[in-house]
Amino acid sequence: MTTLDREETRATDGARPGDGGRPLPLKLAVPTALLAGLALLVAFPPYGLWPLAPVGVALLAAAAHRRRLRAGAGLGFLAGVTLFAPLLEWTNLHTGYLPWLLLSLLQAGYLALLGAATAWVSPLVDRHRAAWPLVTGVLWVGQEALRDRTPFGGFPWGRLAFSQDTSPLLRLAALGGAPLVTFAVAVAGGILLALAWRDWRSPVGLWRPVAGLAAALAAVLAAGTAVPTGVRGGGDTVTVAIVQGNVPRLGLDFNAQRQAVLNNHVDATLKLAEQVAAGTQRRPDLVVWPENSSDIDPLRNPGAGERITQAADAIGAPILVGAVLLGPGEGQVRNAGLLWRPGSGADLDQLYTKRHPVPFAEYVPLREIARMVSSEVDRVRSDFVPGSTPGVLDTGVATLGDVICFEVAYDGIVRDTVTGGAQLLVVQTNNATFDVAEARQQLAMVRLRAVEHGRAALMASTVGVSGFVSPDGRVDGATGFNTAAVVVRQMRLGDGRTPATTAGVWPEVALAALAVAALAGAAVLRRRRREVDPG
Repeated sequence: MTTLDREETRATDGARPGDGGRPLPLKLAVPTALLAGLALLVAFPPYGLWPLAPVGVALLAAAAHRRRLRAGAGLGFLAGVTLFAPLLEWTNLHTGYLPWLLLSLLQAGYLALLGAATAWVSPLVDRHRAAWPLVTGVLWVGQEALRDRTPFGGFPWGRLAFSQDTSPLLRLAALGGAPLVTFAVAVAGGILLALAWRDWRSPVGLWRPVAGLAAALAAVLAAGTAVPTGVRGGGDTVTVAIVQGNVPRLGLDFNAQRQAVLNNHVDATLKLAEQVAAGTQRRPDLVVWPENSSDIDPLRNPGAGERITQAADAIGAPILVGAVLLGPGEGQVRNAGLLWRPGSGADLDQLYTKRHPVPFAEYVPLREIARMVSSEVDRVRSDFVPGSTPGVLDTGVATLGDVICFEVAYDGIVRDTVTGGAQLLVVQTNNATFDVAEARQQLAMVRLRAVEHGRAALMASTVGVSGFVSPDGRVDGATGFNTAAVVVRQMRLGDGRTPATTAGVWPEVALAALAVAALAGAAVLRRRRREVDPG
């Protein structure tokens, strides 16, 4: 008997009598892993079949259960490629296939770690079958906690929580943020697996555990409906206009016509001012333009500044402008949200610089090495400099929590604005280099953040999808994609804190610590079995 054979045998010791004590045959495990990735994929927008997320979790766990570590990792990687390659397809629209392929493979690598971890804990869940859902849940949270932070600050796209924007589980975000929603989805998947992984040929005595697990599954899915959502504190309302000016053409060269993009947003705002003057539209207290609405630095280019001033003076309200600002050093730029007031122009005290520029898109780490992989990195001519303070901006009528583009995926960046006093959440984004699927995935994240922090929120995009989100996650005024639009709505201010806002990172820390404990517990069982059967 080889070492790997002994490892496989030990992994199956302690299995429930009657279930064979073996992993799924490989000819079943491979298609099961593929189906897992596919089920996870269609749970996300634009498909939005959220009930399939727990199914995908269950299928991946079933494929990796009782396997050797290498096999578990391989099956996890297979599921990861099936999920991430199509989920991130929008990254190849204008940069070519290589960056998309590398990103997809990198993200799939984290599901490979999850598959190996699932295989590793097999003796633990075989001995304590009731713990299977809990172990599955904490392993998923641990995997996402790692993926969200590494490398270069992580890439949280594709978290289980972001597939639940129309699910009752979304409300759990108010208690523990995205990690708790991910945990609930994965626990539901673990329950499905525990229900299915038994010998159905011997039904005697099965009804009690089956009934118990079914009741637990129903309780998890119903838990969200019991969580209250809504504006925390406050009660005042403000009228906000989103201006989606559109771009001359989609793609990386959208900013080759930067003046045209700026003019689109100015002209749309001037038209709104005409409608207000005619009495056909409500006057906004605040206007929000998207990221990259002025890629001409309005602080250094008098013509750009004059055009924005013209729009602000005409509408009679401050405009939050998404601007690219030069400096502070030579060859450096900043991605910023800048408040432009009627009558006085740029308010430099109300300026937010994006804290998490996107690696290989807004700055290039290890540029010389990256260039050897793809010459596309030289499209990024100037590195964006990160900001150091949260995007808390006082407009005079409301305090905004501004985050820019992909920052909405990062828990701490959004939370910092709320603990800093934000009454409304604002996401400025530019989807001109992507597609409608990416935009809808991003809007799902905005919905979760609104529920998580009990704040009304909005997403303003250059090309769509833009829209308003209420604190219970409902979307209003969503725009189309690759079109110009202006949407005006009243938004209610909030100033309290949800349990999730108060708890911050600690729910994730606690669940990740339980994942480490599960891995350690499995290690103890494996060591004891080696002592009994040294091979």
